[in-house]
Amino acid sequence: MAYVRKDVRKLTASERKRFVNALLELKRRGEYDEFVRTHIDFYTSDGEHGLRTAHMAPSFLPWHRRFLLELERALRRVDSSVTVPYWDWTRDRATTSPPWTKDLLGGNGRSSDRQVMTGPFAYSAGHWTIKEGVTDGRFLTRDLGRAAAPLQLPTGKELQSALDDPVYDASPWDSTVRTGFRNKLEGWGSGTGSASWRNHNRVHRWVGGAMLGGASVNDPVFWLHHAFLDLQWSRWQRAHRTHRYLPAQPPGPADRQHGRVVARHERLPPWDETPDQLEDLSRTYRYA
Repeated sequence: MAYVRKDVRKLTASERKRFVNALLELKRRGEYDEFVRTHIDFYTSDGEHGLRTAHMAPSFLPWHRRFLLELERALRRVDSSVTVPYWDWTRDRATTSPPWTKDLLGGNGRSSDRQVMTGPFAYSAGHWTIKEGVTDGRFLTRDLGRAAAPLQLPTGKELQSALDDPVYDASPWDSTVRTGFRNKLEGWGSGTGSASWRNHNRVHRWVGGAMLGGASVNDPVFWLHHAFLDLQWSRWQRAHRTHRYLPAQPPGPADRQHGRVVARHERLPPWDETPDQLEDLSRTYRYA
């Protein structure tokens, strides 16, 4: 029977505590830092060489679906009642609303160095030292709303603009494509400034601190954010039932994306599954 992923605002006090405790236990065991390292290793941009799987590519959604499932399986080995909640940033938009509560993820970072001082993931609590990252910082940081250059979370209208596109993705299958659901949701835009960041990308920048860059998994909000994105993929699939993951076939030898993107039936590293196999996980979990 499929288990349920809930809106974070609807978690009971017990569910919040169990989720937090399971995360802390994975951190204590060293398992959590392995997830951080995996994301760093697969954070490959357009300008780099080789296969792109996690970002700036059609496989952005199935890669993170599988990544999220790996974390959830690890949590459920600690506590079988735990599932990953999702954060609806179109509704919970304040810096004090869920998930930024003391009994869940804690709040914003202090103004001097952006160190998170409240909640179970604060460095001062002694359970969440940053060990894998792109800097030498050892404490979790946040800059909710980006104080120096204020930024707003994406709106429901902006999210809907992605959901309304019936095509999953399009050539050139990277951050520059202007049509297709995938990049409208992932959020690589044109121009400069905050307008160039949409949906997924703008949320990362709104949270700031550790959520910027390949080591963003160091902030547990990463999972709640990506659970919400996974929910959007499910909604897009229901709305456009005749449309599927693209590309269906690998780009040919003459294509500049040859060998750089994963087609529907190709293996999605670092796992043995394909995007085709990850399009429907309704037998494993569902969203409330």
